Amino acid sequence: MEKRTKLLVILLIMVFVFLGYRIYNGVITQTVYKSDVEYVIGVSQANMREAWRVALINEIQEEAGKYPNIRIVTADATSSVEKQEKDVDRLLDFGIDLLIISPCDSSRLTKKVADVYQEGVPVIVMDRSVEGFDYNLFIGPDNNLIGKQGGECAVRLLEGGKGKILELRATAGSLQSEERSQGFDSVIRDYPGIEKTVCDLKNDMKDPAYDAVFAMEEELKRVSLIFANNDSVAFGAYEALKDRNLAEKIKVIGCDGFTGENEGVDLVRKGKLAATISCPTGGKEAVQYAINILRKESGVPKQVILRSHTIYPQNASEYLAALDRESMDDGRRITVGYSQVGQESQWRLANTRSIQEAAREFHMELLFDSGDQSQKKQIEAIRRYIKEKVDVIVVSPVVETGWDEVLKEAKEAGIPVVMSDRRIEAGEDLTTTYIGADFLEEGRRAMRWLKEHVKPEQGNVRILEIQGSEGATPTEERKKGFFEILKENPRYEIVYTDYGDFTYDGGKKVIEEYINSHNWDVDIIYSHNDDMALGAIEALEAHGLNPGKDITIVSVDATKEAFQAMIDGKLNCAVECSPLLGPPLMKAIRDMVAGKEMPLRIITEEKVYDQSDAETVIKNREY
Repeated sequence: MEKRTKLLVILLIMVFVFLGYRIYNGVITQTVYKSDVEYVIGVSQANMREAWRVALINEIQEEAGKYPNIRIVTADATSSVEKQEKDVDRLLDFGIDLLIISPCDSSRLTKKVADVYQEGVPVIVMDRSVEGFDYNLFIGPDNNLIGKQGGECAVRLLEGGKGKILELRATAGSLQSEERSQGFDSVIRDYPGIEKTVCDLKNDMKDPAYDAVFAMEEELKRVSLIFANNDSVAFGAYEALKDRNLAEKIKVIGCDGFTGENEGVDLVRKGKLAATISCPTGGKEAVQYAINILRKESGVPKQVILRSHTIYPQNASEYLAALDRESMDDGRRITVGYSQVGQESQWRLANTRSIQEAAREFHMELLFDSGDQSQKKQIEAIRRYIKEKVDVIVVSPVVETGWDEVLKEAKEAGIPVVMSDRRIEAGEDLTTTYIGADFLEEGRRAMRWLKEHVKPEQGNVRILEIQGSEGATPTEERKKGFFEILKENPRYEIVYTDYGDFTYDGGKKVIEEYINSHNWDVDIIYSHNDDMALGAIEALEAHGLNPGKDITIVSVDATKEAFQAMIDGKLNCAVECSPLLGPPLMKAIRDMVAGKEMPLRIITEEKVYDQSDAETVIKNREY
């Protein structure tokens, strides 16, 4: 946008603010305007009724105030999809450079977000992710994990794992409440001595919670603990307990962990709540990433899943001090020890190149070791990095389990560990963050494409699955995601599955063994990566079968070799799993060393390709 046009936009906004103008009843919020405005960021909020959303706007405004060249324009959708669509249109008419949107209905607003993105206006989606990937960045919490942390907290507070819990769900039918409740239940169901009842409230405010709890005079006599889906509800519950002289007997856990007066952390410090689970808004991160996007900086991920904390009276002061700590990148050279799983595929080779190139770009010294598919070798490399006192250790693990001991050694040495490409099962405090793909979603996308393009005709559609390495995160989650969609479609069935270890020869072997022991009766092959799919294609052709025509083949990775196979008509679909993790990984490391808290997960961008767009995409494919 030309500077003159920008100035006109700012002057118009000033007039609107001066006159108290409201966009479709959503307040346009702004403070001081200067002539050196470089970027105007529009914020479309789902509503300004919920405390969490008010906190989000406040955090965005506070962080934007640190940048004199940025102006924020906000609109309140008042929980109306139609109004939010109009708000977005009006913000675009104002000439915003970037849109931050927290959708009131993620499904119904998917098209509007996609339209804005395809028009070339960058979009950051907050809190509730829309369908697909037509946006620049999603920032949000893991509400299921917040619920799990609430459950773990409840078990800890109920000594002996026994007692009755009253769960107060704020707004029945709310996705946030539903996910937190599911996470909570996934923990307490393992404790047969814990009984739970649920009370659904008409909204998530303090007063309805007070009224509901105060009215439970008889029921409260057996209750040991209350789990509330947010802190406002928790505060209302506490006040009711106090008026019933039960505040000393019944403990209350809240969620959100805001820091203002009579907000979650303050209530914990005052002893009114036994604990609260923080749910960061991501407002600060949204502004920081918005600047990265507008300046076209490298390393911006596709999704950032924020980290939550359990806050007790004992750690509340420490938690607040960490929030107030300023981050500072001093530009020093950072030493990174990287343990790569191996070089088993073209994807892995591209992944290694990306990491090595990004290390140079971000001014880092990279110590690199290939584990050759051996956990023992990877553990030896990690111990060597600890001995060499590197700043950060990055691991792409061969399997999910068996890492606790060496990770504890890294923690004792004060060296943070980042998981790249694959996650592990280990204590939450033993790793710093995960950077990579959403393997569950890759599996879902593969099955969604099949459902759309291969219709059952006579009998069920028969699927042969070629899995990756046994126990590896991509294998487990690509299978799980595929099955999530498969079970909703009973006309599709897996008739055979085996491991191909993510290698060309492994995929070829799976097909050969099936052909040697069965009459060929397979309609679809679902391969967990491209290399195995390409090996399967060779085996099929060697036995006179016609891949891509008689047998539909879907794989994951979308490497250049897969695109060529689609052009040749032998592969039907490739679900992208980008190996180009280097830039977001190195950016995250610089942020971490500078003192920023790392999110729980950082997810990269991925798409789905088939034969219809293979020739166009392959021309610019880097891997």
